[in-house]
Amino acid sequence: MSMRRVMVFSRFERFWHWSQAALIFGLLFTGLGIHGVHRLVDFETAVAVHTWAALALIALWLLAIFWHLTTGSWRHYLPTTRGLGRVARYYAWGIFKGERHPYRKAFWRKHNPLQALAYLALKLVLFPAVWLSGLAYLGYGLWDQVAGAGTVLGWVATIHLLAAYAIAAFVIVHVYLLTTGHSFAEHVRPMVNGYDEVDLSPAEEAYFTESRSVPMK
Repeated sequence: MSMRRVMVFSRFERFWHWSQAALIFGLLFTGLGIHGVHRLVDFETAVAVHTWAALALIALWLLAIFWHLTTGSWRHYLPTTRGLGRVARYYAWGIFKGERHPYRKAFWRKHNPLQALAYLALKLVLFPAVWLSGLAYLGYGLWDQVAGAGTVLGWVATIHLLAAYAIAAFVIVHVYLLTTGHSFAEHVRPMVNGYDEVDLSPAEEAYFTESRSVPMK
């Protein structure tokens, strides 16, 4: 195996990542404004921006789901227990002692086991929870005549708020981890230019070099 700088994040992945980040930060900011945590924007503006940003994010998620399914990129998020214990120990203990990260990134496996598990939970649990509860809240006028609608709305709002706080916690941890190990710039650069260092087998390196199907440096 040899380490090479390979294009591992496509243009769409980078567009999806930064667009999603911008929309999530916008939603968190306006959501906090709606709940009165800050008064940097008025209530009506916060609600309007929150609604449009949420609809834009849902459209982006649907596009990303289609892209992941048609390109086979969904495989990068399949959880595995292989090496999970070592990676968990590294983040819980080894990272504070300056130990080397135990996971060696491969072209066919961009995320370490803990990352894959976290991203899968985000995509299958938190995102659907905030998505569905937000749509239910937005469309309350369509089902407000249902028996017990007021009580259900309270649960919908609670689920939406808890899911939003969980996503906010994920964002905080995600940003924090960018400050560990390598420099912040080295962590962010792959999601800017698409290139990252990965382990390639001799066969993979020879195939990529000959076919030029994947850019390498």
